[in-house]
Amino acid sequence: MKVVAIIPARSGSKGVPKKNIRPLAGYPLIAYSIAASIFCKNIQRVVVSTDSKEIADIAEYYGAEAPFMRPSELAQDRSPNIDFILHALDWFKDNEGNEPDLLVQVLPTTPLRDPLLMSQAIQTMISNNKATSLRSVHELPEPPQKMMQIRDGYLVGFFPNDPRPEYYNLPRQTFPPAYHPNGYVEIIKTDFVRSGGGLFGSHVLAYITPVTVEIDRQEEFEYLEYFIEKRGHPIYDYLKRHFPITKGEQC
Repeated sequence: MKVVAIIPARSGSKGVPKKNIRPLAGYPLIAYSIAASIFCKNIQRVVVSTDSKEIADIAEYYGAEAPFMRPSELAQDRSPNIDFILHALDWFKDNEGNEPDLLVQVLPTTPLRDPLLMSQAIQTMISNNKATSLRSVHELPEPPQKMMQIRDGYLVGFFPNDPRPEYYNLPRQTFPPAYHPNGYVEIIKTDFVRSGGGLFGSHVLAYITPVTVEIDRQEEFEYLEYFIEKRGHPIYDYLKRHFPITKGEQC
């Protein structure tokens, strides 16, 4: 099978400006996902989909391809992911005459991965004919039934049809385990997307990973900076070996 990693990296992040290329322990955030994809033995190419020449240049420096630019209308806050996936597939078909069998979506906002787990996920997907896609998840410490929303200034539960009084105060063991899609690895079948069935479909394989930190706010950047400083990480070590940062250099 032809397997290509696709890394989405639009330029318009508002929560953390320029989030995809903001330095994490000295290296742009996207560099971690590029390195993990390069190390994944089942991935043949690493392609970045971006609307930014700056991001494209950085991605290429760290070893990815940026053979096309994503149109700005496909890089807005509310742009569906399927649109940039179809744009990439169209580019492969029109410019190279064929499409990958599988696209492995690797989100820059989940920077610390084990390439071996990515390879195992791809093998799992290849060996399952029924699956329409695969998504990585980790178990949540609390199920959604324990969460609250605010309505008119008061806390209320998300499940008003639950007949149990104050069901949200029941022990978490009362409810089935809940899992959060974490962006560690997401595998998309080209033929399924082309069939018009959507991006992931109704038979999404669950691939359980260790608890993973996703970066959406400044606080996650600070936490992962601390984590890397105290515990290190193989992807960070790879970047240090191959892309040394001189004193005062900015990525």
